[in-house]
Amino acid sequence: MRPLWRTTASAFFARATAIAADLRARGAALDRDGRPPFSEITELKAAGLLNALHPPEIGGGGLDWVDGLRLVRILARGESSIGQLLGYHFVNSQYISWAADDSDLAWRLSSETVAKSLYWGAAVNPRDPGLVLTRQDDHYVLNGRKTFSTGARISDRINASAAFGNQIASLVLHTDRPGYIAHDDWDNIGQRLSDSGSVEFKDFPVHDSDFLLSLAAPDAAPKVQATFNTPLIQLVFANFYIGTAEGALAEALDYVRDTTRPWITSGVERAADDPHILERVGEFRAALKAAAALADSAGLAVQTALARGPGVTERERGEAAIEAYESKVNATHVSLDVTARVFELMGARATAGHYRFDRYWRNVRTHTLHDPVFYKAREVGDFALNDRVPTPSLYS
Repeated sequence: MRPLWRTTASAFFARATAIAADLRARGAALDRDGRPPFSEITELKAAGLLNALHPPEIGGGGLDWVDGLRLVRILARGESSIGQLLGYHFVNSQYISWAADDSDLAWRLSSETVAKSLYWGAAVNPRDPGLVLTRQDDHYVLNGRKTFSTGARISDRINASAAFGNQIASLVLHTDRPGYIAHDDWDNIGQRLSDSGSVEFKDFPVHDSDFLLSLAAPDAAPKVQATFNTPLIQLVFANFYIGTAEGALAEALDYVRDTTRPWITSGVERAADDPHILERVGEFRAALKAAAALADSAGLAVQTALARGPGVTERERGEAAIEAYESKVNATHVSLDVTARVFELMGARATAGHYRFDRYWRNVRTHTLHDPVFYKAREVGDFALNDRVPTPSLYS
């Protein structure tokens, strides 16, 4: 495959911006229909965005995490779920490169991902009952159900964990095998295009080549490098929250320019000249700029720690994770505030159902409940006050 040479970050940003503009133009209809985003993911594949973080040597774009997370933010301005899906793919597909026991296996999986433009999801929600792996003749079979699996129907590959006797198996699975059932049961008020329904495995065949890691005891401590998926996924959250709020503000500004009528006692002829509206716009823009800067700074901190490779320490990982969690706490509050209050700029007519401007708030409100933000704030506070770094888990 001919490499993308090292497509510049600005070229990727331009592609993402164009896709985001199209998504925004169709946003109300997409939100209303809530269908799996097959065509939207196909568009990301065609634009090379799924491969943006992979090395140029195998045909990838060669972007770093800071710029990859900016791509997430850009896409979320157009449609929050698509930003989320790109971010999840980045973490799930890149996880193998630093977590796999076998570097040759990681290289093979990455090369296949780029060559085929595969989309990666996951079925690892630790709060669901576990999947069960059993031996059957010359292979294994996987059974069980996960209540939530973002990208359930659009995924080509998924990371999954399962109990195998008294051990844990970490797997990479092909979703086109028999026994993989993605249910159409995602009916939440927001992130309606995230394809986050339940998945079920019924005698799903698993082979030795599907094992990403060696079997391990449930309480075995993972290598530090393998735990970076958590701060990175939290940064995905922060960035698509911010992008969603940026999209809401952009929508509001266009509406104010074109549709909002000046208030009768404002003394101005255009709503865009109303001093109270201008003040609100300034506040929202400043808050979003600050949130984006914090997210970029946190992305650099996590990227720098991850680049230390197998020698990275628990302390280094923990300090970087805290920066990610500071961004997550801030982005949560800023995005909820901006997406709810943009109506103060637009006025009562903007609440008409056909605009579906509330989708921006519904999107961040839905996903910010993924893991309670006050527990993230508590981890940040515990570090600041007691110098304790978080104990690694799928949430910390």
